[in-house]
Amino acid sequence: MARPAGGIEHVVAARELLRSAKTAEELRRAQAVLLPLDLGLSLEQTARAIGRSVNATCAIRTRFGKIAEGAMKPPQAKTALRNHALADLEREASILDEVLADAQKGGIVVIPQLKPLIEEKVGKPMALSTVYRMLARHGWRKLAPDTYHPQGDAERREVWKKNCPKP
Repeated sequence: MARPAGGIEHVVAARELLRSAKTAEELRRAQAVLLPLDLGLSLEQTARAIGRSVNATCAIRTRFGKIAEGAMKPPQAKTALRNHALADLEREASILDEVLADAQKGGIVVIPQLKPLIEEKVGKPMALSTVYRMLARHGWRKLAPDTYHPQGDAERREVWKKNCPKP
């Protein structure tokens, strides 16, 4: 007979994760801890129940214990990692606030002219497309004035141009 499952000190954290799980992986993590402790299932039975191998289930249980004790950080979504970022989001926002102070007052912003200023603040050279992506990430978008109103009448506009008095 296999030895009894350990990790009784993590039951409260596992139950909380079970209640608040938003992804299937979070649910599996909580089940990997709770099923052996609450129902007395073996590691093989737990692995079959959560749809993972025995080795993966053992690793999930071990990782959960380390996370609950604070020895390890919980896993993050790949999109939240920002592995190749030149600066964190708060630093990017502060750089853009400094560089785009005139734009917030209603001034015209020409991005290629701002690129050297942003590079100086970041401390690294960057492509123009990176600057545009940084602006998009922080809610800036390209606005260009139209030469005519989209609901305007082109014929009436031409008549007005012909008949309007010249200053």
